[in-house]
Amino acid sequence: MSAPYAKLPAWVDYGLIPLINLAVAFAVAGLVVLAVGESPVRAAGLMIEGAFGYGEGIGFTLYYATNFIFTGLAVAVAFHCGLFNIGGEGQAYVAGLGVALPCLWLDQVAPWYLVFLAAIAGSALAGAAWALIPGWLQARRGSHVVITTIMFNFIASSLMVYVLVDVLKPADSMAPQTRAFAESGQLPRLDWMFSWAGVDMGGAPFNLSFLLALVMAGVVWAVIWRTRLGYEIRTMGHSPSAARYAGIRESRIIIITMMMSGALAGMMALNPIMGDQHRMQLDFVGGAGFVGIAVALMGRSHPVGIVPAAILFGMLYQGGAEISFEMPQISRDMITIIQGLVILFAGALENMFRPAITTFFATMGTARAGKTLPAGE
Repeated sequence: MSAPYAKLPAWVDYGLIPLINLAVAFAVAGLVVLAVGESPVRAAGLMIEGAFGYGEGIGFTLYYATNFIFTGLAVAVAFHCGLFNIGGEGQAYVAGLGVALPCLWLDQVAPWYLVFLAAIAGSALAGAAWALIPGWLQARRGSHVVITTIMFNFIASSLMVYVLVDVLKPADSMAPQTRAFAESGQLPRLDWMFSWAGVDMGGAPFNLSFLLALVMAGVVWAVIWRTRLGYEIRTMGHSPSAARYAGIRESRIIIITMMMSGALAGMMALNPIMGDQHRMQLDFVGGAGFVGIAVALMGRSHPVGIVPAAILFGMLYQGGAEISFEMPQISRDMITIIQGLVILFAGALENMFRPAITTFFATMGTARAGKTLPAGE
C-alpha cells in the first residue's frame, strides 16, 4: 500500500513506530488490569512466563504464531496491491477441505510426506479459489473487495457447517467433525528443535507447518521484491494510474494477487488440522484470519516484520491463558480485551503517532541540513 506520510528511516518505520504502538497498547491494558484490582506488573510477568518460561508454553506460542504468519502474509500480499483482504478467515476455513480430503483419502495408503504435499496443494488451491471470486468481482465488476470478502466469510462458515454435518461426519458420530486421521495424516512434531537445549515441549502441538510458514515468508519476499510480478503488484498498490500507463493489466494483477493471498491464508489450515486436531472440526480457524490483519500492519507488510509480530500475538494467546489461570480476577473475557487493545493500537490506530514522529524527524533533518550549510549562505 502507498505510504500516507513522508518517508521515514527504515529503523523508525519498521521498528520505532510499532514499538511505540505496542507500548501504548500494553500501558492501556495495564490500566484495565489495575481497574480490576490486580497488578499489571505481575500480569505482564505471568504472560511472559506462560509464553516463554517453559517448554510447553514455548511450543503453544509458536503453534499459534504459525497460524498468524500464514494469515499475516496473506493480508500483506493484498496490501501491496492496494487491496484489503478481510476474507482470510473464510479462505482458511474452506481450505480445510483441501487439507482434510487428501488426509481422508490417502492417510492409510501413502506416507505422511506425500499426504503433506497433497494437503499443501489442496489447501493453497482451495484458498485461492475462494479468494478468486471476490478478486474477479473487484476487477471486472467493481465490487469492493472489503465487502465481498466479509460476505464470503459468512458463506464459508455456513458451507463448512453443511459439509461437516451432512457430508463428512461419520455415520456413528454426533460431533460435527471428520474421522480421526491415521498416522500418515498427522504432521511430525518439532520437539527436536529445542531438545538440544533440554527443553521439553510436552503436549504442545508445535509441528512441521511452522517451518513451512517460514519458507512461505521467504517465498513472499522473493516474489514481491525480486520478480516482475511483484514489481507490478507494488506498482498497482502505489499508483493504479501509473500502473495502467505502464501497460500493466489492472484486472489481471488484482485477480492474481487475491489468489496468492487466498492461497497463503488457506495453508494456515494445515497447522490445526494436520498438526493438532488430526481431523477437521468446526471453527478450527479460531479468528486467525482477523488477527492476520493486525500482524500484517504491525509487521509493515514485510515478512521480516510479520514473523516477530506473529510470535508476539502467539505470546498474547498463550500468555493470556496463563494469566486467566493464575489470576482469577482476570477472566478470559478480560484477556480478550487486552488482545483487542493490542490489535487496536497495532492495527486500526497504527498511524496514530506517525504524523508527530514524521514532523519530529523532518524538523531534525532540516536542523542538521542548516548546520551543514557554509557560513553566509
